[in-house]
Amino acid sequence: MYLFFPIFFFLPLLHTLPRNVHAIPTPTTCRDTCGSIPVKYPFGTGFGCGHPSFTRYVKCSSATLQFSTPTGIYTVSSIDYVSDTLVITDPLISTCSSMQNSGSFSLDSSAPFNVMTENVFVLLGCSTSSPVFDPNQDLCDTGSGSHVCRGMYSCKGVEGIGLEPSAAMSTCCVYQSATRMGYELDLPKLQCSTYTCIYGFGEDEGDPMKWKYGISLQFNDSYYTDGCKECEASGGTCGFAGSDGSFACICRNGVNTTLNCYGQGKNARLWERKQMK
Repeated sequence: MYLFFPIFFFLPLLHTLPRNVHAIPTPTTCRDTCGSIPVKYPFGTGFGCGHPSFTRYVKCSSATLQFSTPTGIYTVSSIDYVSDTLVITDPLISTCSSMQNSGSFSLDSSAPFNVMTENVFVLLGCSTSSPVFDPNQDLCDTGSGSHVCRGMYSCKGVEGIGLEPSAAMSTCCVYQSATRMGYELDLPKLQCSTYTCIYGFGEDEGDPMKWKYGISLQFNDSYYTDGCKECEASGGTCGFAGSDGSFACICRNGVNTTLNCYGQGKNARLWERKQMK
């Protein structure tokens, strides 16, 4: 008799829960910044925050917003929500002031990101037998790209990859990837020591010390739906819940809803006003 008492005691309480509210609160706190970087939908600071299609790529770790691909973990240095772009930096990417042997970079074709066409990828310290110099492949920009190679090889940083400043540009290639979907920069396969990427030339295109080094990516903004906008208008944060990654509006009191946060905790008055309209 006493064993069944707790079950019957709580049954009425379970029936009083709103149908659109999950009984289990979100286990993580979704923040609007990670370090100094503003974090807005579709990105999130932890599991359950943002859109599930982006959580495998972007997460906040020790106040640093990180971007993960099959080739490594990169730091997100900035996000522009107007142009839907973000810039990532490879810790081993070469710049004018510092060059070292680096790894590869790739972005799978299913990612909700595209490599911006404005990026200028430069391969440095390549073997003369590298496939990038195959005249039948046309993988190097030998026209306007030559001034980029000249600029990079004028840097004292080339000593880090065993070259002398103003070395012969025959080992440099402004790379034009043949990949249409995703992106792949396989340095061992291309027989090159390192790479750099320039997403802007700053105020002086002739001074490689002022160039902007990093990889600019555009993200898909079609995930920002009217449902998410209503959630944010109610004071909530857009996220997801359950094994199917279904939409969840995460309220400040920690409750998940499938609609919005009106009527939840501090937003109760906003909900009441909305109902009176």
